[in-house]
Amino acid sequence: MSTTKTIFDSYTLGKLSLNNSIVMCPLTRSRATADHIPTPIMAAYYGERASAGLIITEGTSPSPNGVGYPRIPGLYNEAQVAAWKVATDAVHTNGGKIFVQLMHTGRVSHPGNMSDDATIFAPSAIAPEDTKMYVDGEGELDIPTPTPMSAKDIKDVIQEYADAATFAMAAGFDGVEVHAANGYLLDQFQNPGTNHREDPYGGSHENRCRLTLDVVDATIAAIGKEKVGIRISPNGAMNDLGPFDGQEETFTYLTSELAKRDITYMHLVNHKAMGAPALPDDIREMIRETFPNTVILSGGYDKESANKDVADGKGDLIAFGRPFISNPDLVYRMKENKDLADPNPDTFYTPGKEGYIDYPKLEKVQ
Repeated sequence: MSTTKTIFDSYTLGKLSLNNSIVMCPLTRSRATADHIPTPIMAAYYGERASAGLIITEGTSPSPNGVGYPRIPGLYNEAQVAAWKVATDAVHTNGGKIFVQLMHTGRVSHPGNMSDDATIFAPSAIAPEDTKMYVDGEGELDIPTPTPMSAKDIKDVIQEYADAATFAMAAGFDGVEVHAANGYLLDQFQNPGTNHREDPYGGSHENRCRLTLDVVDATIAAIGKEKVGIRISPNGAMNDLGPFDGQEETFTYLTSELAKRDITYMHLVNHKAMGAPALPDDIREMIRETFPNTVILSGGYDKESANKDVADGKGDLIAFGRPFISNPDLVYRMKENKDLADPNPDTFYTPGKEGYIDYPKLEKVQ
């Protein structure tokens, strides 16, 4: 049943009041230091985009073992907390809300992007076949075979997520998004193509979802359920993972368990806009019916399609990705029907200000 709701309407997310129903997607931009500490230009970048109802940061590792890519930020030491605090202050000063996305890359990594004492972990010793990793100064390199996680390694990573969530509160974030999508560590456990374990974390769909749920439980225990969201990508294809037999059963179980935990939102990724298989309507509808709280939809939206899906009740909030890169005032431009600037893909992941904080805002008519 269609309603008159639009993406410009305010929205209550748990205990947070959002100025509108527009979310800034997590976007890897690789502007942190080589030691994975956020930089001042990152604070400026997020502060400029605080007109979004909610910002979800780029993937931020809870562990030195999960940084994966060059120059992505972490949240596992005090220096990172202090640097992130500058960014959250900038967003809050400009009237916005911000969650940090906790992303452990698992096997999608390379030693050249990690500290010497870090380890590339995964559920099983299966390397990506069709994915390479960029390393500064060396270019695209083959990804090595990861180390299968022991019971202790699993216990450690659960604690790392909880510790990162606690750090997030110290850094001033309004909440955390657990990244269980796009072929990273938690998704690697959920998918039977990368999880060949024969212990309580492998085999059945209940076992393959166990690490995701353990991480969510630990994060809730650390900061409270109202500050925890999750991102999943049913039927998605990324980082050498894709749709699998039994995925509907897997995500139905995962959704029902997350519903019991009463976390604040579910963020669904549709990879169709990237040329991958679309998010099936039956899985989306199941999640909408099963999960009682906020549903965020993302994947190739423009203003018209976003307003339609909100009006039709398919989702509560709509996330935009690339348009936010080149339009720091995206909310204003969409609301006033202004032209959108196109982003420059050549500077998506390069260090420095170019293609990052040099996209201008339009002058608002007073």
